[in-house]
Amino acid sequence: MDSSLSSPPAPSSAKAALQPGSQWHNGFASLPPVFYTRLQPTPMPELAMQAGNDALAQDMGLRPDWLASSEATQVLGGNALLPGMDALASVYSGHQFGHWAGQLGDGRAILLGEVSADAAAQGQELQLKGAGKTPYSRMGDGRAVLRSSIREYLCSEAMHGLGVPTTRALSLVTSPQPIYRETVETAAVVARVAPSFVRFGHFEHFAARDDIGSLRRLADYVAERYLPQAAAHASGSAQRYAALLGEVAERTARMIALWQAHGFCHGVMNTDNMSILGLTIDYGPFQFLDHYDANHICNHSDTGGRYAFARQPQVAYWNLFCLGQALLPLIEDEATTLAALERYKTALEPAMQRALGAKLGLDPARSTAPEAVAAVVNPLLALMQQHRTDYSLFWRALSQAVADDSLPALAHWFHGDAGFETWRAQYQALLQPGDAAATAARMFAANPRYVLRNHLGQEAITAAQQGNWTPFQRLQTVLATPYAEHPGCEDLAALPPDWAQHIEISCSS
Repeated sequence: MDSSLSSPPAPSSAKAALQPGSQWHNGFASLPPVFYTRLQPTPMPELAMQAGNDALAQDMGLRPDWLASSEATQVLGGNALLPGMDALASVYSGHQFGHWAGQLGDGRAILLGEVSADAAAQGQELQLKGAGKTPYSRMGDGRAVLRSSIREYLCSEAMHGLGVPTTRALSLVTSPQPIYRETVETAAVVARVAPSFVRFGHFEHFAARDDIGSLRRLADYVAERYLPQAAAHASGSAQRYAALLGEVAERTARMIALWQAHGFCHGVMNTDNMSILGLTIDYGPFQFLDHYDANHICNHSDTGGRYAFARQPQVAYWNLFCLGQALLPLIEDEATTLAALERYKTALEPAMQRALGAKLGLDPARSTAPEAVAAVVNPLLALMQQHRTDYSLFWRALSQAVADDSLPALAHWFHGDAGFETWRAQYQALLQPGDAAATAARMFAANPRYVLRNHLGQEAITAAQQGNWTPFQRLQTVLATPYAEHPGCEDLAALPPDWAQHIEISCSS
């Protein structure tokens, strides 16, 4: 590599990047140095901006036209910093696949800071993933390959389009620099965005070291910046930290309910991959279900099936329990901690009912008993499991059938199984008579036409590796509004090809 790229230069002014009134700062850097290491990204040669999210840039307080500039390519690829940016990598620990892994940290992610209207306002943090080694890289090189970067960019934006809480993707910058994984690949950097990248593992880190002062400092920081229910209690009080745990539990429950409703498999739900804000974070071996299989394992590295699709709600609670153990020195009472964790269970059922009720077209203004929803959903999922029914396509077909008053025509999805007729009668009894148009409208708004299937992502990756970004751009367009029809993109909403079932994704993905 050119030695002139040994350290990122700072442009003379940030004005070209920011909307009037916006500014860079770094709230996380207000914490003591024990929480992070200040460092600069490691530059790479021949950077190229391959994707930019203009709408997100504008929402953040950036000038949307800035993404098209050469300066943006250098900054978002890790070759330069803007004035006001305060780059750092944070330290955390965690449980991985159910086992304590000890110290981890931002091994290939560098937080540049956040942009907001003023230094006192909550902004959006900007983090570069794949920007080079940090003190927490362990044996890694701190880089991300093009393959995984495309998957992260597309899926985080796909989840946003679906309405699932998630980190976002601002840009994707590539470099021909070789990266060595199973084979030699090329490098890429995704600039990802969230109000905060604090994870369960940040709390576990300081609890494991019996550093109660730092644990309390982190809890106060998170409460005061992001969790108003917790911040309403006095700093230092056990009530504040119990409220923090309870609020995180509820946010997590709402996220998990949407994962299950949309057939999303995360693949590696370690505690260090769990957001304190209930955001979907760290897109590695994820997958949207093709045919429905409650026991589907999307991560080839998950040989024990710990993170199988149907286990995700239970794993989320297990992870929250680890967070509760970390916060116990602050809450000071086991019963109070367990009561805070119980908010996950009490929030999950109604969140699932809302999500599945929307997919069924139920009117949220009407009171439908949870057992009535379950009595319709569970037999349907059993039929889908038995007949290997495509999950996303069937829900969309059901929406269309309600709109067309053609429910009996859906029998072919289940090969004439008489169980479908029994289910259809149950479902129709649950619907409001004379409300087909409104019911269908609710269903079309809850059952996407497009999801990021693995084979679509792989096709985009293969094409991009050959210099063709058109498949990526088509996906980027339809996944931004996945509930809408996109004429000419019917191939992106078709049954997966046979070869799709042989795609293997792992923790290296």
